[in-house]
Amino acid sequence: MERVEISPGLDFSRIVYGMWRLGDDSDTSPAHVQAKVETCLAQGITTLDQADIYGGYTAEALLGDAFRTSPGLRDKVELVSKCDIVAPIGKYSDRRVKHYDTSPAHIRASVEASLRDMATDHLDLLLIHRPDPMMDAQATGACLDALVAEGKTRAVGGSNFRPWDFDLLQSAMSTRLATNQIEISLLQRDAFGNGDLAHLQRLGVAPMAWSPLAGGQLFGDGAAAVRLRPLMQQMAQAAGVGIDALAVAWLLAHPARILPVMGTNSLSRIARLGDALTPTLTREDWFELWTAAAGQEVP
Repeated sequence: MERVEISPGLDFSRIVYGMWRLGDDSDTSPAHVQAKVETCLAQGITTLDQADIYGGYTAEALLGDAFRTSPGLRDKVELVSKCDIVAPIGKYSDRRVKHYDTSPAHIRASVEASLRDMATDHLDLLLIHRPDPMMDAQATGACLDALVAEGKTRAVGGSNFRPWDFDLLQSAMSTRLATNQIEISLLQRDAFGNGDLAHLQRLGVAPMAWSPLAGGQLFGDGAAAVRLRPLMQQMAQAAGVGIDALAVAWLLAHPARILPVMGTNSLSRIARLGDALTPTLTREDWFELWTAAAGQEVP
Protein backbone atom coordinates (compact mmCIF):
# COMPACT_ATOMS: atom_id res chain seq x y z
CA MET A 1 0.00 0.00 0.00
CA GLU A 2 1.34 3.41 -0.98
CA ARG A 3 1.85 5.80 1.92
CA VAL A 4 1.68 9.60 2.09
CA GLU A 5 3.56 11.76 4.56
CA ILE A 6 1.12 14.29 5.96
CA SER A 7 3.38 15.69 8.65
CA PRO A 8 7.10 15.26 9.42
CA GLY A 9 7.52 11.72 10.73
CA LEU A 10 3.85 10.83 10.19
CA ASP A 11 2.57 9.03 7.14
CA PHE A 12 -0.82 7.52 6.35
CA SER A 13 -1.94 4.69 4.13
CA ARG A 14 -3.12 6.09 0.80
CA ILE A 15 -6.58 4.64 1.45
CA VAL A 16 -8.16 5.44 4.82
CA TYR A 17 -10.87 3.38 6.48
CA GLY A 18 -13.73 5.60 7.63
CA MET A 19 -15.67 4.51 10.71
CA TRP A 20 -18.64 6.89 10.62
CA ARG A 21 -21.02 3.94 10.09
CA LEU A 22 -19.47 1.72 12.76
CA GLY A 23 -22.45 2.02 15.07
CA ASP A 24 -24.93 1.23 12.26
CA ASP A 25 -23.77 -2.38 11.92
CA SER A 26 -25.94 -5.17 13.33
CA ASP A 27 -22.80 -6.52 15.00
CA THR A 28 -20.83 -3.95 16.99
CA SER A 29 -18.99 -6.48 19.17
CA PRO A 30 -15.27 -5.95 19.84
CA ALA A 31 -14.48 -9.09 17.86
CA HIS A 32 -16.33 -7.86 14.78
CA VAL A 33 -14.79 -4.38 14.96
CA GLN A 34 -11.38 -6.02 15.33
CA ALA A 35 -12.11 -8.14 12.24
CA LYS A 36 -12.74 -4.95 10.25
CA VAL A 37 -9.46 -3.45 11.38
CA GLU A 38 -7.56 -6.65 10.68
CA THR A 39 -9.10 -6.86 7.20
CA CYS A 40 -7.82 -3.35 6.55
CA LEU A 41 -4.37 -4.18 7.89
CA ALA A 42 -4.11 -7.22 5.60
CA GLN A 43 -4.17 -4.77 2.66
CA GLY A 44 -1.83 -2.24 4.21
CA ILE A 45 -4.66 0.11 5.17
CA THR A 46 -3.47 1.34 8.55
CA THR A 47 -5.23 4.69 8.94
CA LEU A 48 -8.62 4.80 10.68
CA ASP A 49 -10.87 7.85 10.48
CA GLN A 50 -13.15 8.66 13.42
CA ALA A 51 -14.98 11.66 14.90
CA ASP A 52 -16.47 12.24 18.29
CA ILE A 53 -19.95 12.68 16.78
CA TYR A 54 -19.95 9.44 14.77
CA GLY A 55 -22.65 7.02 15.85
CA GLY A 56 -24.25 9.70 18.01
CA TYR A 57 -21.01 9.99 19.99
CA THR A 58 -20.63 6.18 20.33
CA ALA A 59 -18.37 5.02 17.48
CA GLU A 60 -15.09 5.88 19.20
CA ALA A 61 -15.99 3.74 22.21
CA LEU A 62 -16.82 0.80 19.92
CA LEU A 63 -13.33 1.01 18.47
CA GLY A 64 -11.86 1.41 21.94
CA ASP A 65 -13.54 -1.79 23.07
CA ALA A 66 -11.79 -3.62 20.24
CA PHE A 67 -8.44 -2.11 21.28
CA ARG A 68 -9.02 -3.15 24.89
CA THR A 69 -9.72 -6.76 23.96
CA SER A 70 -6.86 -6.97 21.45
CA PRO A 71 -3.64 -5.69 23.02
CA GLY A 72 -1.26 -4.32 20.41
CA LEU A 73 -3.91 -3.55 17.80
CA ARG A 74 -3.80 0.19 18.52
CA ASP A 75 -0.06 0.24 17.79
CA LYS A 76 -0.66 -1.05 14.25
CA VAL A 77 -2.84 1.87 13.15
CA GLU A 78 -2.97 5.65 12.86
CA LEU A 79 -5.98 7.23 14.52
CA VAL A 80 -7.74 10.29 13.09
CA SER A 81 -10.53 11.98 15.00
CA LYS A 82 -12.49 15.21 14.77
CA CYS A 83 -14.29 17.55 17.13
CA ASP A 84 -16.30 20.79 17.39
CA ILE A 85 -19.78 19.61 16.31
CA VAL A 86 -22.19 19.75 19.24
CA ALA A 87 -25.49 18.12 18.29
CA PRO A 88 -28.44 17.64 20.68
CA ILE A 89 -28.04 13.84 20.75
CA GLY A 90 -26.24 11.35 22.97
CA LYS A 91 -24.09 13.02 25.59
CA TYR A 92 -25.22 16.44 24.35
CA SER A 93 -28.94 15.65 24.31
CA ASP A 94 -29.58 18.55 26.68
CA ARG A 95 -28.33 21.13 24.16
CA ARG A 96 -30.96 23.35 22.53
CA VAL A 97 -29.45 23.61 19.07
CA LYS A 98 -26.80 22.00 16.92
CA HIS A 99 -23.74 24.22 16.84
CA TYR A 100 -19.96 24.33 16.58
CA ASP A 101 -17.58 24.90 19.47
CA THR A 102 -13.89 25.58 18.83
CA SER A 103 -13.24 27.03 22.27
CA PRO A 104 -10.11 25.64 23.95
CA ALA A 105 -12.21 24.18 26.78
CA HIS A 106 -14.43 22.25 24.39
CA ILE A 107 -11.56 21.03 22.20
CA ARG A 108 -9.63 19.79 25.23
CA ALA A 109 -12.67 18.06 26.70
CA SER A 110 -13.40 16.42 23.34
CA VAL A 111 -9.84 15.19 22.94
CA GLU A 112 -9.74 13.75 26.45
CA ALA A 113 -13.05 11.97 25.79
CA SER A 114 -11.75 10.58 22.48
CA LEU A 115 -8.58 9.30 24.13
CA ARG A 116 -10.58 7.68 26.90
CA ASP A 117 -13.18 6.17 24.57
CA MET A 118 -10.58 4.80 22.15
CA ALA A 119 -8.31 3.48 24.92
CA THR A 120 -5.25 5.34 23.71
CA ASP A 121 -2.90 7.98 25.04
CA HIS A 122 -2.70 9.97 21.81
CA LEU A 123 -4.32 10.67 18.47
CA ASP A 124 -2.26 10.70 15.32
CA LEU A 125 -4.35 13.46 13.77
CA LEU A 126 -6.99 15.78 15.22
CA LEU A 127 -9.24 17.69 12.84
CA ILE A 128 -11.60 20.59 13.48
CA HIS A 129 -14.68 18.98 11.95
CA ARG A 130 -16.46 22.04 10.57
CA PRO A 131 -15.52 25.71 10.19
CA ASP A 132 -16.87 27.62 13.17
CA PRO A 133 -18.10 31.16 12.40
CA MET A 134 -17.54 31.95 16.09
CA MET A 135 -13.95 30.67 16.12
CA ASP A 136 -11.37 32.78 17.94
CA ALA A 137 -8.44 31.79 15.74
CA GLN A 138 -5.80 32.88 18.27
CA ALA A 139 -7.37 30.85 21.07
CA THR A 140 -8.12 27.80 18.91
CA GLY A 141 -4.68 27.86 17.31
CA ALA A 142 -2.93 28.12 20.68
CA CYS A 143 -4.96 25.19 21.97
CA LEU A 144 -4.07 23.01 18.98
CA ASP A 145 -0.39 23.94 19.26
CA ALA A 146 -0.47 22.99 22.94
CA LEU A 147 -2.13 19.63 22.27
CA VAL A 148 0.65 18.77 19.81
CA ALA A 149 3.34 19.93 22.25
CA GLU A 150 1.78 17.82 25.01
CA GLY A 151 1.68 14.70 22.82
CA LYS A 152 -2.11 14.44 22.91
CA THR A 153 -2.06 14.41 19.10
CA ARG A 154 0.81 14.11 16.65
CA ALA A 155 -0.74 16.44 14.08
CA VAL A 156 -3.75 18.70 13.55
CA GLY A 157 -5.78 19.89 10.58
CA GLY A 158 -9.13 21.01 9.28
CA SER A 159 -12.19 19.35 7.82
CA ASN A 160 -14.60 20.98 5.39
CA PHE A 161 -12.51 24.17 5.58
CA ARG A 162 -12.42 26.63 2.71
CA PRO A 163 -9.01 28.11 1.87
CA TRP A 164 -9.69 31.24 3.94
CA ASP A 165 -10.74 29.19 6.98
CA PHE A 166 -7.57 27.13 6.65
CA ASP A 167 -5.35 30.18 6.27
CA LEU A 168 -6.95 31.99 9.20
CA LEU A 169 -6.33 29.11 11.59
CA GLN A 170 -2.82 28.54 10.23
CA SER A 171 -1.97 32.21 10.74
CA ALA A 172 -2.52 31.76 14.48
CA MET A 173 -0.39 28.62 14.83
CA SER A 174 3.22 27.51 14.89
CA THR A 175 2.26 23.90 14.05
CA ARG A 176 1.73 23.28 10.35
CA LEU A 177 -1.81 22.14 9.56
CA ALA A 178 -1.44 18.65 8.12
CA THR A 179 -4.53 18.21 5.96
CA ASN A 180 -8.03 19.33 5.09
CA GLN A 181 -10.69 16.64 4.78
CA ILE A 182 -13.20 17.70 2.13
CA GLU A 183 -15.91 16.11 0.02
CA ILE A 184 -14.61 14.96 -3.37
CA SER A 185 -16.02 12.40 -5.80
CA LEU A 186 -17.01 11.99 -9.42
CA LEU A 187 -20.37 13.47 -8.45
CA GLN A 188 -18.92 16.20 -6.23
CA ARG A 189 -16.20 17.86 -8.30
CA ASP A 190 -16.34 21.42 -6.94
CA ALA A 191 -12.99 21.13 -5.18
CA PHE A 192 -11.20 20.79 -8.52
CA GLY A 193 -12.28 24.24 -9.66
CA ASN A 194 -13.23 26.32 -6.61
CA GLY A 195 -9.69 26.68 -5.27
CA ASP A 196 -9.86 24.06 -2.52
CA LEU A 197 -7.43 21.59 -4.09
CA ALA A 198 -5.29 24.28 -5.71
CA HIS A 199 -4.83 25.91 -2.31
CA LEU A 200 -3.73 22.67 -0.66
CA GLN A 201 -1.39 21.82 -3.54
CA ARG A 202 0.24 25.24 -3.28
CA LEU A 203 0.86 24.57 0.42
CA GLY A 204 2.08 21.01 -0.21
CA VAL A 205 -0.75 19.63 1.93
CA ALA A 206 -2.27 16.27 1.00
CA PRO A 207 -6.09 16.40 1.20
CA MET A 208 -8.34 13.69 2.57
CA ALA A 209 -11.57 13.02 0.65
CA TRP A 210 -14.77 12.07 2.41
CA SER A 211 -17.67 10.40 0.58
CA PRO A 212 -15.52 9.39 -2.42
CA LEU A 213 -18.44 7.28 -3.71
CA ALA A 214 -20.84 10.20 -3.29
CA GLY A 215 -22.60 8.52 -0.40
CA GLY A 216 -23.62 5.63 -2.66
CA GLN A 217 -25.20 7.91 -5.26
CA LEU A 218 -22.82 6.54 -7.87
CA PHE A 219 -24.84 3.33 -7.72
CA GLY A 220 -28.22 5.05 -7.80
CA ASP A 221 -30.55 6.23 -10.52
CA GLY A 222 -29.56 9.90 -10.65
CA ALA A 223 -28.92 11.31 -14.09
CA ALA A 224 -25.14 11.66 -13.64
CA ALA A 225 -24.78 8.15 -12.20
CA VAL A 226 -26.80 6.67 -15.05
CA ARG A 227 -24.58 8.47 -17.59
CA LEU A 228 -21.43 7.33 -15.85
CA ARG A 229 -22.21 3.71 -15.21
CA PRO A 230 -21.70 2.19 -18.69
CA LEU A 231 -18.30 3.86 -19.03
CA MET A 232 -17.31 2.95 -15.48
CA GLN A 233 -18.34 -0.65 -16.00
CA GLN A 234 -16.30 -0.81 -19.19
CA MET A 235 -13.18 0.65 -17.57
CA ALA A 236 -13.60 -1.36 -14.39
CA GLN A 237 -13.99 -4.61 -16.30
CA ALA A 238 -10.82 -3.88 -18.27
CA ALA A 239 -8.94 -3.34 -15.00
CA GLY A 240 -10.50 -6.36 -13.29
CA VAL A 241 -12.11 -4.35 -10.48
CA GLY A 242 -15.53 -3.08 -9.45
CA ILE A 243 -16.86 0.34 -10.37
CA ASP A 244 -16.41 1.46 -6.77
CA ALA A 245 -12.66 0.81 -7.05
CA LEU A 246 -12.57 2.67 -10.36
CA ALA A 247 -14.28 5.72 -8.82
CA VAL A 248 -11.64 5.83 -6.09
CA ALA A 249 -8.84 5.26 -8.61
CA TRP A 250 -10.08 8.41 -10.37
CA LEU A 251 -9.29 10.37 -7.20
CA LEU A 252 -5.96 8.62 -6.69
CA ALA A 253 -4.87 9.61 -10.19
CA HIS A 254 -4.96 13.32 -9.32
CA PRO A 255 -1.58 14.94 -8.49
CA ALA A 256 -2.90 16.46 -5.23
CA ARG A 257 -2.16 13.13 -3.46
CA ILE A 258 -5.77 12.70 -2.35
CA LEU A 259 -6.37 10.19 0.47
CA PRO A 260 -9.89 8.76 0.00
CA VAL A 261 -11.75 7.87 3.21
CA MET A 262 -13.74 4.71 2.54
CA GLY A 263 -16.59 3.68 4.82
CA THR A 264 -18.39 0.34 4.79
CA ASN A 265 -19.41 -2.23 7.39
CA SER A 266 -19.21 -5.18 5.00
CA LEU A 267 -16.11 -7.32 5.60
CA SER A 268 -16.17 -8.48 1.97
CA ARG A 269 -16.20 -4.88 0.74
CA ILE A 270 -13.50 -3.86 3.22
CA ALA A 271 -11.36 -6.67 1.83
CA ARG A 272 -11.60 -5.09 -1.62
CA LEU A 273 -10.80 -1.49 -0.70
CA GLY A 274 -7.24 -1.94 -1.91
CA ASP A 275 -8.52 -2.76 -5.41
CA ALA A 276 -8.63 0.99 -6.05
CA LEU A 277 -4.87 0.92 -6.45
CA THR A 278 -5.11 -1.46 -9.43
CA PRO A 279 -6.45 0.70 -12.31
CA THR A 280 -4.02 2.97 -14.11
CA LEU A 281 -5.98 5.83 -15.62
CA THR A 282 -4.61 7.91 -18.45
CA ARG A 283 -5.31 11.63 -18.63
CA GLU A 284 -7.86 10.90 -21.35
CA ASP A 285 -9.53 8.23 -19.18
CA TRP A 286 -9.74 10.77 -16.34
CA PHE A 287 -11.37 13.41 -18.49
CA GLU A 288 -13.69 10.90 -20.12
CA LEU A 289 -15.09 10.08 -16.69
CA TRP A 290 -15.33 13.79 -15.83
CA THR A 291 -17.21 14.44 -19.06
CA ALA A 292 -19.68 11.63 -18.44
CA ALA A 293 -20.29 12.87 -14.88
CA ALA A 294 -20.79 16.46 -16.01
CA GLY A 295 -22.91 15.56 -19.01
CA GLN A 296 -20.85 17.84 -21.23
CA GLU A 297 -17.32 18.24 -22.44
CA VAL A 298 -14.93 20.62 -20.73
CA PRO A 299 -14.92 24.18 -22.17
